[in-house]
Amino acid sequence: MSNENATAIHQPAATRINLKDPLMFIAGFGLFFGMIGYTMGLPNMLSTIMGTAHDLLLNTAFFIMSLMVITGALSSLLVEYKVIALLEKVLAPFMGVLYNLPGRAALAGIMTFFSDNPAILSFAGDKNFARGFKPIQMASMANFGTSFGMGFVVVAFMSSLSLGTGESPAAATMIGLLAAIGGSIISTRLMQFFCRRDFIGQELSLDAIGSDSETEQQDGEKEEDSGLVRFMDAMLEGGKNGVQLGMSIIPGIVIITTLVFLLTMGAPEGGYSGGAYEGVGLLSGLGESFSGLFYILFGFQSPELIAFPLSTLGSTGASLSLVPPFIEKGIIGGNEIAVFTAISMCWSGFLCTHTGILDPLGFRKLAAKALLSHAIGGIAAGTIAHYLYLVL
Repeated sequence: MSNENATAIHQPAATRINLKDPLMFIAGFGLFFGMIGYTMGLPNMLSTIMGTAHDLLLNTAFFIMSLMVITGALSSLLVEYKVIALLEKVLAPFMGVLYNLPGRAALAGIMTFFSDNPAILSFAGDKNFARGFKPIQMASMANFGTSFGMGFVVVAFMSSLSLGTGESPAAATMIGLLAAIGGSIISTRLMQFFCRRDFIGQELSLDAIGSDSETEQQDGEKEEDSGLVRFMDAMLEGGKNGVQLGMSIIPGIVIITTLVFLLTMGAPEGGYSGGAYEGVGLLSGLGESFSGLFYILFGFQSPELIAFPLSTLGSTGASLSLVPPFIEKGIIGGNEIAVFTAISMCWSGFLCTHTGILDPLGFRKLAAKALLSHAIGGIAAGTIAHYLYLVL
């Protein structure tokens, strides 16, 4: 055997390149941006991408981050001074009737409302919290918790908007919040219905679940500090968490929203100029094909509004960044704010959350049922918001 053949046979696997992945990526990437560049012109496409991303970063991402700093500080104060615990006591009696969940599940919903979906993971991994849950109830916690992710930020953001119609965004936002609660009930109950045969005669095993006793000990130590120190520590720590959360959503806002606008918006009247927020109108064309359905469900009168629920599936921050440009175009009013609030809370990035919650508890096989239940719940939330807005 020659030296060349011997070298080829003993070539380390790490140096071998599988051409399938890079070739598929190059082909897909080139086809996607090639079609957009062909429609807009390559210089216009690049200028639009950079201009849209820059405007989203300066005028939307930093605005949402500032809200997260403030809401993070307030959320931390509510936890520190046991307001969250009081809310849990008030809401706990309703959990069994509405969600078929133990009363302590209310705490998980409150914490995800004041923070984000990943907060549910700390409860799913807490043995003290999980004790008393049935397996089917713990599996449905993924749907329950993710129905309220970033809810406080969404409510604060929507309420702060200025609508050209003169309507009150705060009233519409409250309607959306009520509708999101309705969507969460539908999502949680559907999950339990779909999984009823998977848990017949089973009890929840707590062996693989940890305990969060360290947090309880830290809470007891904090109460020994002086009032001013407790207040300042909680406020600053919450604000710092808000900064971290705000930083984490910037890639979603800049990348996902830029692509959504590129696929949603059309050419301006004078033709493509390379300005921000231009696009090829692909999603708006899709929305126009289903305009009758979207009008019945959500009351949408513009096909471009389909971009909001689609972007919410991946990132709530990205979906929120769509709202100010829509307001400038004059295509949304109070009804859309109510629907957007409901959908953005129910669908707050749930595509990347359910598996992460179900997997540690051994329920990963139920991810498809959880996603289907939650998809229906989000659509129901938007529909409830629309018709509540019409009635109220």
